[in-house]
This record gives sequence, structure tokens and C-alpha cells, in this order.
Amino acid sequence: MLADCELVKTGQIIQPRTFSGLMDLYEQNYIRLKKIVPDLGIADEMISISSGHLDLFLSVTERCKFTTMLRMTYHLHEENGTTHYEPDLHIRIYHDARIAEVQNRLDRNHQRIYSGDTLLQKWKLNRFLYKWLGYCLFQGHYFHPISNPKPKYNINLST
Repeated sequence: MLADCELVKTGQIIQPRTFSGLMDLYEQNYIRLKKIVPDLGIADEMISISSGHLDLFLSVTERCKFTTMLRMTYHLHEENGTTHYEPDLHIRIYHDARIAEVQNRLDRNHQRIYSGDTLLQKWKLNRFLYKWLGYCLFQGHYFHPISNPKPKYNINLST
């Protein structure tokens, strides 16, 4: 029995493409996402600019008491003036459980590619997010929190 506890502590019991592995992946995605954007309350639209790399765009599409829905993508501009969003991931963050889950991925025409209906699809989507967040961190992407927030009240100094 003690040996089983040791396996859990070292993470060796987590198997890929299993429910427990998927839950672990959700937790890791939450941790990585919080490193890139520590404060989701700073704005509904954010851009992370890292020199020499594509700009990373994040949009908060829904705010609830325990969850936040966001969209994360690059904007790829074509020579003909059209803009494509790749990858276009829609992510739900569960603040109370401290997990982040990809809800779906859209293609260039805003059609759903994956919706995560099966365990394997959810695994692929969230594994992609895990690797992409690691890549973004490696490139130095970071959505800065506000250092000088607006005052909660106005002071009239013209008297």
C-alpha cells in the first residue's frame, strides 16, 4: 500500500489518454496559463508582444463567478488583406477547481474542428494547449497586470 502512495507522489501512475491523465493535463494547463496571464481581470482584450515572435491575442468572452471563457490565438495577415486566426482555441477556466479545459478549436473559416466530445479528442486538444503554452512561455509571452490601477473615486482638484 505504501508503494502505491509513492507512485502517486511521483506522478508515475498517471497514464496518457485516461480520465486521470486528462484531469492532470487540465491542472497543468491552468498552471501554465496563469504564468502567461496572472490576472484575467485586467481587460477583456489583451495582446502579448514578444520581440521576434508572433503577437499572441487573448479575449475574455464570458465571465462568471467560478469560470471564465477565453479565446487565444495568433492573427495571421495574408497579402490580400484577410486575417486568419490560428490556432483558434476556446478555453474554459474553472477558478475554484484550478483547471483549464479546451472547449473547442475553430478553423480559418470559424468552423469547429474539434469539440472535445470524446476522451481522445479532449486529450488531443488539451495536450496541444499544454505544448502551445509551453512554447509561448519559452518565447517570453506574458500578459502584464496593471501596475497603476485607476482610482475608485474621482478627486476634483479644480476648486
